[in-house]
Amino acid sequence: MPLRSMAMASPVLLVAALCALFSAAAVVARGGEAEVGAAAFRSRATDPNMEVKFDFSPFLIQYKSGRVQRFMGTTFVPPSLDARTGVASKDVVLDQATGLRARVYRPSRRAVVGGGGGRLPVLVYFHGGAFVVESAFDPVYHGYLNALTAKANVVAVSVNYRLAPEHPLPAAYDDAWTALAWVLENARHGGEPWLAKHGDASRLFLAGDSAGGNIAHNLAMRAGQQVGSGGGAAGAAIRGVALLDPYFLGRYVSPGAERAWWFICAGRYGTGHPYVNPAALPASAWRALPPARVLMTVSDQDRLGPFQRAYVDALRASGWGGRARLYVTPGEGHCYFLNNIASPKAAAHMATLAAFINGS
Repeated sequence: MPLRSMAMASPVLLVAALCALFSAAAVVARGGEAEVGAAAFRSRATDPNMEVKFDFSPFLIQYKSGRVQRFMGTTFVPPSLDARTGVASKDVVLDQATGLRARVYRPSRRAVVGGGGGRLPVLVYFHGGAFVVESAFDPVYHGYLNALTAKANVVAVSVNYRLAPEHPLPAAYDDAWTALAWVLENARHGGEPWLAKHGDASRLFLAGDSAGGNIAHNLAMRAGQQVGSGGGAAGAAIRGVALLDPYFLGRYVSPGAERAWWFICAGRYGTGHPYVNPAALPASAWRALPPARVLMTVSDQDRLGPFQRAYVDALRASGWGGRARLYVTPGEGHCYFLNNIASPKAAAHMATLAAFINGS
């Protein structure tokens, strides 16, 4: 859950609260007009377009009418040719019915030529934002994917999955599955030229931060289950999964965390469900995880850290045949690496991710 815009939310809420307070005080002060003013105030207070149904600050507020007011992650930056890295990007539609879109990134032409015949690993990336905010087109994610595409020398597909509460889980998981199928189809059989010309479908990686890491894990598990049922083209293609400070919980969490998860999935799954508590999976389920390698990154001041470490412990203890690496950054909080990618710790984090994709 990137928190770079948290400071933007509090003033908005404070102003709203002060306005309501001053309006109420004015009603009392107007003497003979008080009753009329109070009636008008009560009318506004019971307006379903203004009554709060769920306050998920600093991310958003949902009103009883269904209206959602987001406080971050709504800025759109267009695709471009990035002057700093030489990475080019463009937007594509993956599913007309749902409006699912993605941003595709291609390294500089010189990097593509130097990549060995133009065939490069393919990275499918899922942004964070607590399942409720942010997008693949946000300036921070656009900058991060430009840098990562250049560093790892990959063709990257950053998926703009649907958000809760308008589209509660499992909508994001379904979008991820659609995106994976689209990537494999286009890399193997043509359609999207960057994937068809430069992407190596046999070197497919999934990655995501925070909520996106949760999505990447659940997508890999679904692909592994498909392998077991005889339809395993997707699972067989996945070479690795990188979970960057992923959004995982456990059966016993704070009431606030429990309410937030209930909001995200519209009450469909408890905090003990494997969607958000994969450590609860039986060993047999872990052994179906398709990739040979998993990278888990943990920021040691992240409150989600115990759940992230429990994931690695459960995976290693399950009898799964792959290799899991735990990478810990000291002195940093949740998803710190998104906000200042040039800092030494963030640069080391990205170098670790790039090396993971390239097999070292």
